[in-house]
Amino acid sequence: MSITAVIIAAIIVAVVGVVIGFFLGFSSEKFKVEVDPKEEAVLDVLPGNNCGGCGFAGCSGLAAAIAKGEAEISACPVGGDPVAAKIGEIMGVEAQAGDKMVAFVKCAGDCDKAKINYNYYGVESCDMMKFVPGGGPKKCDYGCLGYGECVDACPFDAIHIVNGVAVVDKEECKACKKCITACPQNLIELVPYKAKYRVHCSSKDKGKDVMQSCEVGCIGCKLCEKSCHFDAVHVVDNIAYIDQELCKGCGLCAKKCPKKIIY
Repeated sequence: MSITAVIIAAIIVAVVGVVIGFFLGFSSEKFKVEVDPKEEAVLDVLPGNNCGGCGFAGCSGLAAAIAKGEAEISACPVGGDPVAAKIGEIMGVEAQAGDKMVAFVKCAGDCDKAKINYNYYGVESCDMMKFVPGGGPKKCDYGCLGYGECVDACPFDAIHIVNGVAVVDKEECKACKKCITACPQNLIELVPYKAKYRVHCSSKDKGKDVMQSCEVGCIGCKLCEKSCHFDAVHVVDNIAYIDQELCKGCGLCAKKCPKKIIY
């Protein structure tokens, strides 16, 4: 190949590169999407976990919604009050401090307390238990199955299986709700971080059936309800519920509970 051909080829490549660069530069200016400066500022202060706990498709989706006024400045469960305060400064509004929420597993039926119908050997998946006789080896139809879909779903390593039951580390929990979505038993809910007493059971069976399934299940005796002076405890569908907004943390319900399932 002659030197002339090499030079011509180099010139052609250079010209094509310049033309393409010009075209890309022109296109980027012509078709660029204007981004609200507030949206970019909000995105900068969001934690960047992209957990979806806010209900939007990641932090960028939440930032866009906040900038448009379509989401609360306190919508990020991971950032909490500190991030809400920073977003409030950007948006020119005052952030209202809210109660920190954490996930709570409504079951205490671990391997020592929950009774079983049979020994199970197979795929260890909570979702698969619906295809297994009796809904799984445990006698209680409402309890934690203990195979850890919630553990796999948590992006913050805040929930673990302990002796056959999921337990939340509330210091690490960011209330992103991923464990709630993952649990096929609907056992997990958000409660205030400062909640002093909670009912560690979700069985709606009658007392006699509960006692045949678990040593610590709620039997719906209503002693907790009758002992509460603040109308914060009620038994509905054979299971006790505590209204955390009314609860004063006096502990009378826990003292009266014969199964010691309120603690």
